[in-house]
Amino acid sequence: MVEEIELYLDEAKQLMEQSLSHVHQAFAKIRAGKATPNMLEGLMVEYYGNSTPINQVASITTPDARTIMIKPWEKNLLSEIEREIMNSDLGLNPQNDGELIRLNIPPLTEERRVQLVKQAKNEAENGKISIRNVRKDTNDSIKDLLKESVSEDEVKRGEDRVQELTDQFTAKVESVFQTKEKEIMTV
Repeated sequence: MVEEIELYLDEAKQLMEQSLSHVHQAFAKIRAGKATPNMLEGLMVEYYGNSTPINQVASITTPDARTIMIKPWEKNLLSEIEREIMNSDLGLNPQNDGELIRLNIPPLTEERRVQLVKQAKNEAENGKISIRNVRKDTNDSIKDLLKESVSEDEVKRGEDRVQELTDQFTAKVESVFQTKEKEIMTV
């Protein structure tokens, strides 16, 4: 029955890693005043009747720290991409020159930096909540093993190991958040 506890622990670790990965992805979308192609992740355009990510219909480059250039592989997509960027919550104004779209990333104001830190803190908190939910579900599964003749000591050891995993991943989320906070607040 100890093998079952190990299986639950492995599954918990995988789920916690997914939570951490989700936090990383959310942080990649929070801009810190520097242009990155990741900022456009999640934006979809209509391409031959299908909703397609922008990075699959255009090349996205950052010639400098304040500019993103989008060069669609087909010119007829320029207006579609431009409209999608204007309708997004990026707050950017696309400049279409008929060949490509330029996005100028304005420097962040102090007020905007504070907003972005709050947004990052919310994402980090969501990650921690997700990790704690994994802990709860795993502990419930391990406790159910008591009915299947697993000793209370084994269950207690299993729960202790789940708590160690939870502490590790919560600390990782906090560390990632502090790095992002520093990145946002650096002028």
